[in-house]
Amino acid sequence: MSTRALPYLPWRKPKLESGPLGLTARRLYILPTRSGLVFGLLLLGLLVGAINYGVSLAYLFTFWFAGLAVVGMLHTQRNLSGLVLRPGAPAPVFAGETAAFPLRVDNPGAVTRRRIAIRHPEGRCELRDIPAAGSARIDLLLPQSQRGWHVPGRFSLYSEYPLGLFRCWSVMELDWGVLVYPAPAADALPFPEADANDGDGATPRGEGADFTGLRGYQPGDPPRRIAWKAVARGGRELVTKQFAGGAERNLWLDWRRTPERDPEARLSRLTRWALDAHAAGLAFGLRLPGGELPPRAGEAHLRACLEALAREARA
Repeated sequence: MSTRALPYLPWRKPKLESGPLGLTARRLYILPTRSGLVFGLLLLGLLVGAINYGVSLAYLFTFWFAGLAVVGMLHTQRNLSGLVLRPGAPAPVFAGETAAFPLRVDNPGAVTRRRIAIRHPEGRCELRDIPAAGSARIDLLLPQSQRGWHVPGRFSLYSEYPLGLFRCWSVMELDWGVLVYPAPAADALPFPEADANDGDGATPRGEGADFTGLRGYQPGDPPRRIAWKAVARGGRELVTKQFAGGAERNLWLDWRRTPERDPEARLSRLTRWALDAHAAGLAFGLRLPGGELPPRAGEAHLRACLEALAREARA
């Protein structure tokens, strides 16, 4: 589908709306498409030929096609009139991914509304049919290149059904937005070593604790806990020693202890560490210039850390 921008009528800038939003005739605009303009020129030529040569059959076809175009224009406008729009909440994405802005379209009428879509200068959308007395979801897909909170801005809901000779549309700006997390770093690095103050004076696990066995290596395991002798003896994959007893120092993902120096690269590294720690089932805390989150584990804590990384002010 072409992403050529529609005439947005800049002298009538739409206000921010939250929905539900009903499409009445006062909100709809309609103009001929390129095909409609060509069709109009052909009708004009047919009419000129009918006048010059006085051919009754040419008059018949001229007015018959003109009437067909007028009826098609009314049906194009009717295809959007009366619909109710309800914006949904977009799911967060990482920078470099595509965000889906969901829009539920309710059709209270008894006629199916066909070939309806959203048009945005930077996005894409599939044509959808809205069943009679039903609803359908239309997703506006917009690529997200930077972290933070992003809004799609102005867009239009449009239709060219049934003949494609006219385009009817409504311009709006909904209370939409998506949170974009920093893109995770491409390479995996070990977690930062714990400071003496990170464990509140606790003894790190593995020093003076009881050895309980071996497990498979997980990203972020300290090199000192890898069973190098077992690996060399058995030619096996990396394994990590497990200990019982003693207290384990908290894992802190600290802005100041990333190997990168660029602010955005630091955030990408912290994002990768947070995802790796969550995948390993570790409790971790996050320290940023704008604040810190205490060590915890779980999906909710991961989302809170990713949101803090996304909203962190640029250094």
